[in-house]
Amino acid sequence: MSYFNDIKREATFIAKQKYRVAFVLAAFVLSVFAVWSGITETQTQHATIARLLEKDHTDRVNVQSHQSDFGSAAYYTFHLTYAEPSPMAFAAMGQRDVFPWKHRIRMLALEGQIYETDADNPELSLVGRFDYAFLISVLMPLFVILLLHDLRSGEKEAGRFDLLTVTTSNQRALWLTRAAVQSAALGVAIMLPFVVGAIVTGASALNVALVVAITIIHLAVWTTIAFAIGGIKRFASMNSARVASSLLGIWLLITVMIPVAGDTIIKSAVQSPSGGQIVLTQREAVNGAWDLPFSATWDEFLATHPQWADKTDMNSLFEWKWYYAFQQVGDQTAAPLSSSYREAIQRRDKLASYIAWVSPPMLTQRVMTAIADTNTHAMMAYEASIRQYHADLRQFYYPLLFNNVEFSVDVLNDLPSFNKQGDGVKSSQP
Repeated sequence: MSYFNDIKREATFIAKQKYRVAFVLAAFVLSVFAVWSGITETQTQHATIARLLEKDHTDRVNVQSHQSDFGSAAYYTFHLTYAEPSPMAFAAMGQRDVFPWKHRIRMLALEGQIYETDADNPELSLVGRFDYAFLISVLMPLFVILLLHDLRSGEKEAGRFDLLTVTTSNQRALWLTRAAVQSAALGVAIMLPFVVGAIVTGASALNVALVVAITIIHLAVWTTIAFAIGGIKRFASMNSARVASSLLGIWLLITVMIPVAGDTIIKSAVQSPSGGQIVLTQREAVNGAWDLPFSATWDEFLATHPQWADKTDMNSLFEWKWYYAFQQVGDQTAAPLSSSYREAIQRRDKLASYIAWVSPPMLTQRVMTAIADTNTHAMMAYEASIRQYHADLRQFYYPLLFNNVEFSVDVLNDLPSFNKQGDGVKSSQP
């Protein structure tokens, strides 16, 4: 009963300090804004996908109705691929700000279609979008510092420290209760908008519970840091401003300096080709095929598609089967670079997961994006689904082209459909 009375006393004390109440209210407002902006962004993405699906179908039907052969139909028909944001994406947009989440592809060489949009936003990738994950990983520690930096020193400066220490039988319990009450108020203010937002988006109870647990753990980490620093004898003799400066130095080190330094080291250690190099290699192979003997294309193509070896006779200077064969060869030529690029991304992400263990804010963001299916793993899974879909299109068209099947629009009704990554691919890796 005494413990609950202590909590009530500290809550009443804090409620009377307007600047602390203002900090908690500011955190609540920022949380509301972060959740609102995240939901708005995901709703915009859902609306964009719905609009593109409608236009894509209309355009495909219109284009196919004007074609007279399967080669032209394949050339002029676009196919929409996309990765829908998960119900939890509003809380952590993650790599959706860096990697494309929609593509319109054709039967042409694929590498150029994927990497011609390889243009990330370095500012967003370094700092991050202002969403709930950013709030709890980067800004929440600052609020903890603002609330707890003067836990003891503030009382000394106000002349109440000696009175408080002589009127309590357990000084440590007094300061711990005060720190816990303030942190709890901050946590409730930050988490309440998130829970409401998760209900609105239909996020699963398990994911909501995981994010709430992550928020509480990260809040507890920073509360412990602030409480421990304030209790060290050397810091206890400092004024509030110097304690705050020390805590801000710790925040700057593990929130900014370690992630930035780690990112720089990883990029230097793991070299990779750029998307532009991949596009250039693929296009040079495709464009160069026009000036090469037919046999040069067929030799490369048949190395991976030997089943069409007896179907390569050419009756004219241009046939669609030859055209798509050298598109295939263009992808095969760029394949080593493309594979190296993807492997480098995965290696960098793996190394970043190790660095995250010494940077709680970085680890928090990585775990959040894993829960929200917006991490690098999920976006690479989307790219893999594009590649599989493009392979399915080739498997559909090649028999029609190589066997000289008579054109019929009805045959195109059997075109493969894109297997969307609506629920993403779960990753246990932070």
